Amino acid sequence: MVIQKVINNNIVSACDDMGREVVVMGRGLGFGVKPGMGMDESKIEKVFRIESGGVGEKFRELLSNIPSEHAEISDDIISYAESALKLKLNQSIYVTLTDHINFAIERWQKGINLENALLWEIRRFYPQEYELGEYAVKLIGERLGIFLPEDEAGFIALHFVNAEYGTDIQDAVRFPNQMRDILDIVEEDLGIVLDEKSLHYERFITHMKFLLQRIYRKELLPNEEEELAQMMQKKYPKEYACSRKIAEYIEKAANCRLSGEEVMYLAIHIRRVTMAEKEEE
Repeated sequence: MVIQKVINNNIVSACDDMGREVVVMGRGLGFGVKPGMGMDESKIEKVFRIESGGVGEKFRELLSNIPSEHAEISDDIISYAESALKLKLNQSIYVTLTDHINFAIERWQKGINLENALLWEIRRFYPQEYELGEYAVKLIGERLGIFLPEDEAGFIALHFVNAEYGTDIQDAVRFPNQMRDILDIVEEDLGIVLDEKSLHYERFITHMKFLLQRIYRKELLPNEEEELAQMMQKKYPKEYACSRKIAEYIEKAANCRLSGEEVMYLAIHIRRVTMAEKEEE
């Protein structure tokens, strides 16, 4: 590898053997070296390959201002998410998660704990991402002896929601509340109590997650099944009316317009989950 820029004594920006830009970490790796020089590869401890130029620049700047072990822990958490849980993440997670972990540790050291008002909703609607948050908190405790509160597991989970959906963190924060409000509309409008352990409930939640994802990515379905949507409206008027109420809520919250096809698929999932509840009565 050829050194491009020395970030500090332990971190350098370099080109690997295939000409790709990488950020390399290792004790003493940047000490006494200059751009254009070869690297002592025996000192390499971590290699970060970030394809996005903008993300890479922010990451290098961040690494120059935080302890290297904070970046190492963040990278290990991301690797676990991608390998063990098979999550596909936007590379911005390297910046957002590393920055958050560093800031959370600084808060802990100052005795400052932030309450996560969305903790219950995050656990309920994003269990896989919350599991990652718990894994992160546990890893930080094991490596650094810093035992972050459960609230931090929820905050970390939202960064993974953000990286999965390709949204910003403000949108990720809105998701749990919006999911809760949507379920409230279904229960109140149709006079049922949803069984959170049922397969139909899980499928409904999954559909809503993908719908919110499409909304914030501006990838909503077009109006291509108008006749089928009209048939659904006639056959299942209560479920369709409920889906229309949810659509109105989403349109107001996200400043968008749902197509008739989106409303139809929403009605189908509402029909399935309500039929499951009636079968169990």
